[in-house]
Amino acid sequence: MKKSPAAVLALAATAAAASAAPGDAPLPPPRPNIIFILADDLGYGDLGSFFQNARRDSGDRAAPWHATPKLDRMAAGGARLTHHYCAAPVCAPSRASFLSGRSQGHANVRDNQFDKALDANHTVGTILQRAGYATAAIGKWGLQGDGEAPGWPAHPLNRGFDYYYGCIRHIDGHEHYPKEQPRFAKKAAARGPVRLWENHADVTAALDKCYTTDLYTARAKRWIVDHKKSAPGKPFFIYLAYDTPHAVLELPAQPYPDGGGLRGGVQWLGTPGRMINTALGEPDSWTHPDYANATYDHDRNPATPEIPWPEVNKRHATSVRRIDDAVGDLLQTLDDLGIAQSTLVVFTSDNGPAAESYLEDEYTPEFFSSFGPFDGLKRDTLEGGLRVPAIALWPGRIAAGRELAAPCAMWDWLPTFANLAGLPPPANTDGVSLVPALVGGGENDARQRSPYLYFEYNYKGRTPPYTTFEPGRRGRFRGQMQAIRLGDLMALRYDIKDARDDFEIYDVAHDPKQTRDLSLDPARAALQAHFKMLALQSRRPDSSAPRPYDDALVPALDPPPVNLAPGLAWRCFEGAFPWVPDATALKTARAGRAAVPDSAPLPRGRAAALEFHGYLRAPAGGEYTFALDTDAGAVLRLHHATLIDADFGHAPGAEKTASARLQAGLHPFTLTCRADGGDEPRLALRWHGPGFDWQPIPADAFSSAPEE
Repeated sequence: MKKSPAAVLALAATAAAASAAPGDAPLPPPRPNIIFILADDLGYGDLGSFFQNARRDSGDRAAPWHATPKLDRMAAGGARLTHHYCAAPVCAPSRASFLSGRSQGHANVRDNQFDKALDANHTVGTILQRAGYATAAIGKWGLQGDGEAPGWPAHPLNRGFDYYYGCIRHIDGHEHYPKEQPRFAKKAAARGPVRLWENHADVTAALDKCYTTDLYTARAKRWIVDHKKSAPGKPFFIYLAYDTPHAVLELPAQPYPDGGGLRGGVQWLGTPGRMINTALGEPDSWTHPDYANATYDHDRNPATPEIPWPEVNKRHATSVRRIDDAVGDLLQTLDDLGIAQSTLVVFTSDNGPAAESYLEDEYTPEFFSSFGPFDGLKRDTLEGGLRVPAIALWPGRIAAGRELAAPCAMWDWLPTFANLAGLPPPANTDGVSLVPALVGGGENDARQRSPYLYFEYNYKGRTPPYTTFEPGRRGRFRGQMQAIRLGDLMALRYDIKDARDDFEIYDVAHDPKQTRDLSLDPARAALQAHFKMLALQSRRPDSSAPRPYDDALVPALDPPPVNLAPGLAWRCFEGAFPWVPDATALKTARAGRAAVPDSAPLPRGRAAALEFHGYLRAPAGGEYTFALDTDAGAVLRLHHATLIDADFGHAPGAEKTASARLQAGLHPFTLTCRADGGDEPRLALRWHGPGFDWQPIPADAFSSAPEE
C-alpha cells in the first residue's frame, strides 16, 4: 500500500536513527538536496585539479594542457575523491551500476549492452522517492529496453524518476545538436534523426540550435527553480547526465553567457525554436578563445616554430570547458536560491577517456594525456579506463580542500544517498555509504560489508599502442577482463581463458601506472590465490554476458574458520523497513542463535527485520539449488554474491530459486528478511544438491563463531 508523505517522512526519520553507525557524523536537518552530475568519456586527466594543472605548471611546451577553473574551484571548496572508480569502462554498464547500487558482478546490464532495460529493482531514484524526495533525470539514459517509443519498459519514469528530459536511446547521445545534423559526423544519415524526450513526449522539433550541454544545464536550472517555488520544503535529487565530451566532438554555437545562476549563464526560455538563450549563431562553430590559437612544441625542439593544436583537440578542450562553465552556472544557481549549504553536489565521469571523435579527423586522448598518470582508457580495466575524477561539494558539511584517497566506486553512491536521506540501503547493494568519509574526520574505513571493489568486462579489441603506455600493454588484446581493488592493490587479468589464469597485481597507491607486477614475486603466491578466490566469490553468472569462469566452483574458505559452534547467529531490528535492509549499520534490538534460519525470532504483530549470519557447509562440490519462501521479502548472500534477491516487487507466497556451483566446504552466509507486522511471518529455506533431492537445509550445514 502506498504510504502518505507524512508516513514516509516518519519512516525515514525512524530508519535514520536506527541506521546511524557509531562514529558517523550526524545527519543534518533537513536532509540535503542531491545533484549527481555525470560527464561522458571524461578522463581522470581531463580535470585541472586532478592532472591538467600539473601539465601547465611543468612548463613543458610539448605537453599541451587545458583548463577547468570552475571545477577546480568546486574541488577546492569540497573533496576530491582521487581513488574513485567507475563500474565498467564503458557507459551503459557503468550507469546501470550507479543507478542500481550493484557492481558488475550483479548488475543486469554488462559489457556493451547499450539500450538494455535496467531491471525492475531498487534504484537511486526509487530509494529517494520513498524517502520523500522529488526526483529528476536530465540528459543521457540508454537503459530503456526494447519496445516502441515512448513505451520503453525501463523508461526513467518507470525506474524512480518523477521527471525526465533528455535522450533515451544510447545512439542519440552521440550527437550534441538534437535537431541539426553535424557538418562532419560520419554516417550521420545512417543513424537516423536524433530524438529528445520530456517525460513521454518527443520534443525534438522545438530544439533549434540547442547544444546539449547548454540545454541540459538550462533545464536543470529551471527545474530547480520551479521545484523550490512549488515545494520549498521537499528535498530533491537530480541525476544530470551529460553526453559530452563523448562521441561527435561538436562545438557550441556561441560563447557561454556571462555570469551564472538566476541572472546569468544559460537560461531556459521555453520558446519553440529558441528553447534556451544560447540557441543562436551557427551550430558547431565556436571554439573557446583560450584554445582557438593555441600552439605547442610538436617536435620537442625549441628552435623550430610551434604549430597549432589539431582541430579535434581544440574541440575536446572546448567541450570540457563547456561542462566546466555549466557546473559553475549550476553552483551559482544554488547560491542565488540560498540552498547551496543544503545541497550535496557530486561530479564524476562514466568511464575513462575515449579514442574516438566520430569526425573525419580521429581523436586520441594522448594529446592531453586525458588518462592522467595511468595506462589505459575507455574499454580497458587498467587504471586509465576505470579510475575517474570525482568531486563532492557540500558547503559547511564537507571540509574544503579534502582529498579522499580510499578506494570507492560508482555503486557506493546509492547507499551514500540512502544514508543521507535517512534510510538504510537495500540488502542487495554492493556498496557502502561514503558519508563517514565525506563529512567525518577521516578516510572511508567503512568497507566492512564490501571490503574490495570488483570489476568485469568483455571487449574484442586492443589497448591502443600509445608510446606513453608500458611496452607490454601496447596493442594488447583485451577480451574477457577482470579487476579487483583490495586496499592499495589492484589485481587484473586480460584475455581470460580459465578461472585459473593468473592476475597481474599492482600497488596502485604507490605505482599508479602499474609498472611493477607484484605477482612475479614468488612470495606473493598466496595473494594470487586469494584474488582468484575473490574473483569467483564476488559475482553471479549472467547468461547474456557469458564468462569463461561461469562454470567454475565457487571456492570455500581456505583455510576454514576453526572453533565454530553449531547454528547461526541472528540479529533483530525493530522498525517498518520499506525494503529488506542492509543490516550492517542497524541498531540491534535483540540477538541470539538459531539452529536453522526461520521466522521464530521475528516479533508477532510488529514490523521488523531479521538477519542470520554464519557459514553454510556444502557437503560436496557441485551445483546446489536454493529455494527461498518469504512473505515480506528476503535476500540471501553467499560470500559477497547475492544468490537470491526476493525483495523488490516480491509477491508473498512466490518461492524464489537460484543455483550456485559450490566447492565442498564452508561458505559465508547471510540471510536478511523483513516482516510487515503480520501475526505469522514466513521464512523457509530449502535446497537440493549433489546426491540429494529437495529438503530443508539441515542444522548440521550451519555454523558460526560462538561469540556471535
